[in-house]
Amino acid sequence: MYRAIRSSNQVEQSGRGTRTGVDTSKSGSENSAEYSAESETGAAGPADPDDPAEPKRSGGWRRWAMDTRPLRRPAYRRLWSSTIVTAVGSQLTAVAVPKQIYDITGSSAWVGYASFAGLLPLVVFALWGGAIADSVDRRKLLLVTNIGIAVTSLLFWIQAVTGLESVGVLMVLLAVQQAFFGLNSPARQASIARLVPKDELAAANALGSTVMQTGLVAGPLLAGALIPVVGLAELYLIDALALCATVWAVYRLPALPPLGTTTAAAGRAGLRGIAEGFRYISLNQVLLLSFLADIIAMVFGMPRALFPQLAAQTYAPYGEGLALGLLFAAIPIGAVLGGLMSGTFSRARRHGLMVIAAVVAWGVAITGFGLSSNLWVGVAFLAAAGVADMVSMVFRGAILLSAVTDELRGRMQGVFTVVVAGGPRLADVLHGTAGSALGARTAVAGGGLLVVVTMLVLAATMPALRRYRGSV
Repeated sequence: MYRAIRSSNQVEQSGRGTRTGVDTSKSGSENSAEYSAESETGAAGPADPDDPAEPKRSGGWRRWAMDTRPLRRPAYRRLWSSTIVTAVGSQLTAVAVPKQIYDITGSSAWVGYASFAGLLPLVVFALWGGAIADSVDRRKLLLVTNIGIAVTSLLFWIQAVTGLESVGVLMVLLAVQQAFFGLNSPARQASIARLVPKDELAAANALGSTVMQTGLVAGPLLAGALIPVVGLAELYLIDALALCATVWAVYRLPALPPLGTTTAAAGRAGLRGIAEGFRYISLNQVLLLSFLADIIAMVFGMPRALFPQLAAQTYAPYGEGLALGLLFAAIPIGAVLGGLMSGTFSRARRHGLMVIAAVVAWGVAITGFGLSSNLWVGVAFLAAAGVADMVSMVFRGAILLSAVTDELRGRMQGVFTVVVAGGPRLADVLHGTAGSALGARTAVAGGGLLVVVTMLVLAATMPALRRYRGSV
């Protein structure tokens, strides 16, 4: 809920018109310049199948397993490897903050208030961070923000070991942390398109999302095991130390300056630059529809606010604690499984159609979960929803990175971060209210059906998304 937002890599993306005032179709010389810059980072464009240095695609099961082509790019490999440690470390803090607040107050309400304490700075700084990412060297911005997140984790540790026991201090630190994340996430995601060729963007998103989803599963389990052994305060310290690996990996990245002129870049970081990004989205139908697809799936179909009620009522015979743990873990586990088998879909060219199919599949799975009274059947449906969510994340991210020119990628990622962060929070309010009024299972099933119907209507009436193809 807290640093878990850092794993929403979930920080993920169209026609190429010029109606926005920004020419979104690159000339041949501009493309050559960008890929020339990428070649210096080790991402020199698509692999040549006739190059003996390039490994041949294997048949059999290897073709169905995770697509690891982007890991051949040294710069991307450094960026990706840094997330392996921090994906778990961030979840230690995500567990420690609400646990400490509950220990101090004895109130779940305060835990909820703390969640919202980080939302406003996240929204503001994600939008501003996207504009900054389009105007400065993204490597330098990543260095500064990752150091800021690490220092914040260290301050969390200091307040815990000193026994300060101040909810106010915790909420301030959380707000600062989310502000740094808001500045960091757009630059991190926008950098991927400079580190791998376009035909590997879907695979790169699958690799990153799989690591993040694995952290969502392993991190809380590790936190639960460590608290009785080392104590809650040390979880913050472990996270801070893990972030050092991220800082070192980012330090070793090549420079990622704006591709435009210095004068043009300097004007992107203010309110005018942010407004230009929103104007671009409003006039770019495929981008707008990809954002709407995620909002539909999350707002109508994310039932996590009802997991405690379902565990206490519908699945009580299985043991409330066991049921609650399985319900929260099922979607991330499904997403990890989807990532491990990403070779089955990452090379698909119909990116828009894949997003539509994934969102519909998410809605069907959530509906099945709402209709099931057997815990294991329900968990299976949630895991299937996790697979669908992984597919959606991969192709929405690929659309965002490939359909936007480099000078706008940071701002688009900033908006995407806000959508990813805000959707589930709106879902918590909607499902919590509906669950109280109609019953948990009815609210879940109804939400899933609403996802399916709304997405199919959107796809039928707005064909731009289903017709969109990614770069070959």
